[in-house]
Amino acid sequence: QDRLVESGGGLVQAGGSLRLSCVASGFPFKSYNMRWYRQVPRQAREFVASISFGGETTNYADSVKGRFTISRDDTVNTLYLQMNQLKPEDTAVYYCNCYTADYWGPGTQVTVSA
Repeated sequence: QDRLVESGGGLVQAGGSLRLSCVASGFPFKSYNMRWYRQVPRQAREFVASISFGGETTNYADSVKGRFTISRDDTVNTLYLQMNQLKPEDTAVYYCNCYTADYWGPGTQVTVSA
C-alpha cells in the first residue's frame, strides 16, 4: 500500500508552471514534516523543499528558491509543490517524502523542454 502518491507531473516548456500534488494515507499526515525531492538518472536524490507540520516553516534548495512554493492542506492530507519559471534543469522525477517515517511515493516525472 502506497502511503504517498504523487501526481501532476508532465511536459512543459521552459518558463512554464506545474503544480505537483502528493496525497497521503495510512498515517497522521498533519503531524509530520514533509519534503519534496527530485532525482535524475545516475545522480543522487536531491532535496527540493520542506514544510513543517502546521505549515509555518518552509525551506528550499537554493536552485529553486523564489520559483517553487511548498504547501500543504491537512484537511485533505495533501502536500503540494507549485513550480513556476521552470527550467530544463528542473527535469527530474519528483518524490514526496515523510522524512521521520521514511515514507516515499513512487514519483512523478517532470520534463521541461528548452
